[in-house]
Amino acid sequence: MDKISIVVPCYNEEKVLPIFFEEVQKIVNNDFKDIAEIEYVFVDDGSKDKTIEIIKGFSKENSRVKFISFSKNFGKEAAMYAGLQHSSGDYVTIMDADLQDPPALLKKMYDIIKTEDYDIVGTRRKNRKGEGIIKSLFSIIFYKLMNLMSDVEVVDGARDYKLMKRKVVDSILSFGEYNRYSKGLMGAVGYKTKWLEYNNIKRAAGKSKWSFWKLFKYAIEAITSFSTVPLMFASFTGILFCIVAFIAIIVIIVKTLIFGDQTSGWPSLACIITFIGGVQLFAIGIIGQYLAKVYTETKRRPLYIVRETEEDFEYKG
Repeated sequence: MDKISIVVPCYNEEKVLPIFFEEVQKIVNNDFKDIAEIEYVFVDDGSKDKTIEIIKGFSKENSRVKFISFSKNFGKEAAMYAGLQHSSGDYVTIMDADLQDPPALLKKMYDIIKTEDYDIVGTRRKNRKGEGIIKSLFSIIFYKLMNLMSDVEVVDGARDYKLMKRKVVDSILSFGEYNRYSKGLMGAVGYKTKWLEYNNIKRAAGKSKWSFWKLFKYAIEAITSFSTVPLMFASFTGILFCIVAFIAIIVIIVKTLIFGDQTSGWPSLACIITFIGGVQLFAIGIIGQYLAKVYTETKRRPLYIVRETEEDFEYKG
């Protein structure tokens, strides 16, 4: 039989994990009995609640449950990377524990990847019902900017919930960079992808760990990871202001020769200087983002540190 690995990144998900595991088990027992072997890979991303205790309980009762517990919070990207590394299935999928990735779609994804000529079957939300207006607006803007500035296509509303062939997972793992953006890496490796659409689903329990500020930083990380257009913007802005400054100097010289020297206009001059200074700082900030990436990459620090796994315990169900 085929083996399917279900990777589940978790961070403070004690309220929703029992609901999630029960729901996925129903799907597995009904749809995959005698068809495929299921492997669970839970990744505890340094949770501060009882997430790891609940996962250990799953592992104790079910021999198909593997887990990795980080020494601290390293972020979802590191958790997904660790889960993919420790998965052993012929097919691998990533599911969020909050049940916003409908487990019921897994059988359809499996049928498509087995019978049709696709290497990845992905999911995307066709609407953002239930999201805040500001969050939805910035998400739309991000995807438009990302696709405008990068050669890698990132599908609007795409989820990390995808069923991938082993060769796709191996290709993704071959990208060893520290600063990771998985949706971009999925596009960078290529492969034929089919998308399944579904309506947005609210969390089954608990609260989202993604604040607006975290999402904003994640967006900056994504853009600077897959595009150098911001650097070009900084360069073109500098050239533009050099041209404007040169024209302004000519205008001032001509005006002085015709009308004489005038001392009026210092408020507007102060505004112009402030504006140009702001643009310069903005451009320096863009360059700083790329320098920061080079700095973190050259240090070659590990993406994550494992505190414990299921192999550290003797129990097996």
